[in-house]
Amino acid sequence: MLKHLRLIAPALFLAACASTPAATGGMEHHGGMTPEQHKAHMAEMRAPVNLILIYKLKDGVTPADFEAWVRATDYPSMRGLKRVADFRTHRVERPLMGNDKPSVQYIETFAIPDLDGFMKEDMAGQTVQGVMGAFMGFAEAPQFLIVSEIK
Repeated sequence: MLKHLRLIAPALFLAACASTPAATGGMEHHGGMTPEQHKAHMAEMRAPVNLILIYKLKDGVTPADFEAWVRATDYPSMRGLKRVADFRTHRVERPLMGNDKPSVQYIETFAIPDLDGFMKEDMAGQTVQGVMGAFMGFAEAPQFLIVSEIK
């Protein structure tokens, strides 16, 4: 499902950016951006997700407590690392089809342009170690998956 969302996201973005020439000064195809800004934005949207985490919360951990920690601690800490281009935590709401209970409750996506540097330096650093220590108190058997796009 993530693959399908990543495929349609650029099309949705372009549709959302469409506007009249009068409103954009003639830049109707770029949502008011210069061609250079548009190209950079589109490249950023296609940035590969290098790491995906999937997990459930431990018994006794409430989604409200966990999500408050994500907003207050996890996001600012991990997004503050120079090798993390993008980091997002997604709550799994339900399956697209059927009524089965999803196998995970949360999915995290990281775009890490320098994965080797992240693994060698950031993983051992105080920020990541502190966040990981707290995270492991919330998450049950997380799976850390290094991924690459099939081109």
